[in-house]
Amino acid sequence: MGSRLSSVARLTAAAAAAGVVAAAIALPAVGGTGAIFVSASEDLGIKPEELKEPPLAERTTLLDAKGNEIAYFWEEYRESVTLDQVADIMKTAIISIEDFRFYEHGAIDIEGTIRALAKNATSGGIAQGGSSITQQYVKQVLLNSAASDEAKAAALEASYARKLKELRYAMAVEEKYSKDQILEKYLNIAYFGAGANGVEAAAKRFFGVSASDLTLAQAATLAGAVQDPNATDPNIGRAQQKRLLSRRNVVLDRMAELKKITPEEAAAAKAQKLGFKNTPIPGGCGESKYPYFCMYVRNEVLSNPAFGKKAKTRSAFLNRGGLTIQTTLDPKMQRAAERAIRKHVFASDDPVASEALVQPGTGAIKAMAASRKYGNNKRKKEMSYNVVADAVHGGGTGFQAGSTFKTFTLVTALKKGMKLNQGFSVGGGYRSPYYSSFKNCKGENIGDPSHTVTNDEGGGGFMTLQTGTWKSVNTFFVQLEQKVGLCDTIKTAKDLGIKRSDGLPLTEYETFTLGTNEMDPVTVANAYATLGARGKRCTPMVITKITDRDGKVKNYKPDCEQKLDPEVADAAASILSGVFTKGTMSGVGGIGRPAAGKTGTTDNQASAWFAGFTPDLAGAVSIGDPRGAQNHKLNGVTIGGRYYANVFGASIPGPIWKDTMLTALKGTPATAFTPVNSERFGGCGSGCAPRRETPDEDSDDVTGGDEDYTGVDTGLGEE
Repeated sequence: MGSRLSSVARLTAAAAAAGVVAAAIALPAVGGTGAIFVSASEDLGIKPEELKEPPLAERTTLLDAKGNEIAYFWEEYRESVTLDQVADIMKTAIISIEDFRFYEHGAIDIEGTIRALAKNATSGGIAQGGSSITQQYVKQVLLNSAASDEAKAAALEASYARKLKELRYAMAVEEKYSKDQILEKYLNIAYFGAGANGVEAAAKRFFGVSASDLTLAQAATLAGAVQDPNATDPNIGRAQQKRLLSRRNVVLDRMAELKKITPEEAAAAKAQKLGFKNTPIPGGCGESKYPYFCMYVRNEVLSNPAFGKKAKTRSAFLNRGGLTIQTTLDPKMQRAAERAIRKHVFASDDPVASEALVQPGTGAIKAMAASRKYGNNKRKKEMSYNVVADAVHGGGTGFQAGSTFKTFTLVTALKKGMKLNQGFSVGGGYRSPYYSSFKNCKGENIGDPSHTVTNDEGGGGFMTLQTGTWKSVNTFFVQLEQKVGLCDTIKTAKDLGIKRSDGLPLTEYETFTLGTNEMDPVTVANAYATLGARGKRCTPMVITKITDRDGKVKNYKPDCEQKLDPEVADAAASILSGVFTKGTMSGVGGIGRPAAGKTGTTDNQASAWFAGFTPDLAGAVSIGDPRGAQNHKLNGVTIGGRYYANVFGASIPGPIWKDTMLTALKGTPATAFTPVNSERFGGCGSGCAPRRETPDEDSDDVTGGDEDYTGVDTGLGEE
């Protein structure tokens, strides 16, 4: 047998000198009969073959508006580094154990290949690799670029045909790159175990340091891990850690044998413990400080065709692209929202409060916060979905928005020419006189004469657009909706960006103006931001810039469209400003600068809202019970350590919004609303109030309000 091996060695050496890898073509079967031949004729080629090298899967980094890292996305946890960012001892360790003649031989280590071929011949298969670092790099490229399980199996196939392909590719790689470049590529592609791809990720995962700071013992550990990273994965258990420790010591002995380190240095390193720190892999929205915002960004990329026509393309773009994504999140505003929510609602409370802040004129989402942490721990009442957003962005069904929808009826009335002081008399209850009193956008009669809309405390009187809005009177707004048209009101809402949180079509009933559709804070905040931008509606945006792995930058601009006459928006803002001084938020008060908004409470306090805006920032706050708002209403509940007989828009959402804005806008110069065009919206037209003894037709003594507009829990509610 020895003579046969000598013959193989001589044959291979001679063939290599002639540029032919004869041993890969035909090898006498030591201890067997006959000879092993590569069967496929195309596998007999020995010329270099160009290797396709798709970009490595790189982690994507998410930044806030200030450039701070806030989250990571990855399919393979990897951070590519240049060779000068790797400690010299790491380079020495990996070369010593994997390919100690790396800088001396060409594409193929003849001695190592012969040794492996002989071993494989005696075992009847591929038992020993004998691969050079270049060949190992080729194998990793083929494995990483495999698009199917079959292709992955082919990349790992124990056959001479696969080995010959690797050799041909390796020859081309050696012609294309310098040795340093090949080593760099190998160190970045190699898998080390514990989910760490590449030496930088491995150094951080195993030891909590960068590859540039690895010590001798640490470098030997990582060098030992690449041979069989699953068997030596220290994250799995003690048995694997024991194997890794043994493998580390093998590397140290080899380095000493090659005189790369002294025996004393090897002994000192071997005396050290494994030192595996199990540093958590960064990434995932669950580990982000801003999980709800992170989820929104992730789902925006995965669902938006702007980032790839196919879902698979978008996923690869995000999770493998090595992108740096700059977002709209303002850390100051985010902290303001989080602190305001924590002040009024505890994470342990059954109801959950959530808030979104949107910039008028751009649609930029500046903050997304909730009272509960994101996660799957039900015992800790963590939220498993994005309670701040719609279903497309990881959210759920949302909560009915209540009287925040009255704003859309108000805007429709102003669009149709009604004056600020124009109005009509209403009673304490209202019933549709005919089925034809209301028509949906299909032209169908949907009026319900059997259903009576009430103001819980009764009362009525003459209401104008101003007083009816300030006191949020149900009967006034249902009648106003009848006058201006249900479908036109729905179209106004859609123009301002309203759509259901669950993605279903808006329900079109006469109670539309009372907010019976389920919403999410981002959508409602963005609709109110449209009024703050004088009718310019912008698509909610979270991404401002993406830099790819090669440094190519793509900037993203706001997607906006003028959807409302600016003067109509001005008039609506003027009326909604009075909510703070004469209406349902008067007990809470304003924010020391021009602001407008609307409270919202659903039937019997199933949920409560406040949506408000300034020309600089808009926000919406909701509170409801995720166990089921209709079955777990906000009556007789303790929230944030305080007992509430009934929760209204001004009880919790309003104060959260106020506290948020006071902090979020601190240092931002106050911007005034554009004054109302009095020639267009002044007076009362044909809808003046009847004469009465008291001279002030717009006084606040009109009863029938259906929300608590004094700020005291009187028990008044709105449907």
